[in-house]
Amino acid sequence: MSISSDLNSAEGPVESAADRAAERAADQAPAGLRPRVGLLGTGPWAHRTHAPALAAHPGSDFVGVWGRRPEAAAELAHEYGVKVYEDPDRLFADCDIVAFALPPDVQAPMAVRAAAAGCHLLLDKPVATTVEDARGLAEAVARHRVASVVFLTLRFAEPTAGWVEEQAARSGWFTAAAHWLGAVFPPDGTPSAYADSPWRKAKGGLWDVGPHALSVLIPVLGEVIEVSATRGPSDVVQLALRHTSGAASTAVLSLGAPRAAAGVGLELRGTEGVHELPGWSDVPGAYGRALDALLTAARTGMPDPRGVEFGARLTEILAEAEAQLAT
Repeated sequence: MSISSDLNSAEGPVESAADRAAERAADQAPAGLRPRVGLLGTGPWAHRTHAPALAAHPGSDFVGVWGRRPEAAAELAHEYGVKVYEDPDRLFADCDIVAFALPPDVQAPMAVRAAAAGCHLLLDKPVATTVEDARGLAEAVARHRVASVVFLTLRFAEPTAGWVEEQAARSGWFTAAAHWLGAVFPPDGTPSAYADSPWRKAKGGLWDVGPHALSVLIPVLGEVIEVSATRGPSDVVQLALRHTSGAASTAVLSLGAPRAAAGVGLELRGTEGVHELPGWSDVPGAYGRALDALLTAARTGMPDPRGVEFGARLTEILAEAEAQLAT
């Protein structure tokens, strides 16, 4: 499914990757075929969220899997009755949309290649862990005129997604406090299924769950104009943020919390009182709604506010915080 807009550049009718994607989708439309989605990645997140959501989605066809471990890709592909790809570029050629379940520093260059092939991008957070890679990906999306959405769970899960919209429509916010304390690497028990992840071990809660907290704080309180970061025990990082609205917020982030201390919360305080983030479930359902948002962006040509530009901005904030922690 392709962006329905004038895809000719100002320099003339040069066929771009997005033009080829448009032609591909136009050829499919009379036959009633749905957009074809390929998945890159085979880890626990792909098994628990991406693959089941893609298989269940009524508006697209899950057609293939590629992974860095061929045996894992074959296993996942067999489970869902889709094609296993040994070459990601072949998957790009066969697909209209590519969903990513890869470490961020693998995702970013692969997504640039997928965009160049005319594929719309359903990205995971963070989109990259360096500003250079994040900005390079955003530029590739713009250059090839493909759509993008970053799967930020709280922005697609219900009732949290609706709650964020409600709070963003209010004014008079004074402050906010968020915490996301995961027990992926707990000091007092068995690590979680996601503990076998080198990038999480290296980057910790700042990069893994920091995007979730920021994805709520920014649309409600406004862009971050100042950030201060300090360390706590284990991999705990506390962010102090100032926003364009004038509000101040904090976020405490960790993947190494004791099991009894783990949890997620976010509280907003302002002239209209105190409002707390509700609980949520059905993460595969949320992923399906992220795919819906990508399909809408591709069809209308209107960038989704949760797209790669927002993802790149999150990387900039987290990279600034990380730099402060290094001093």
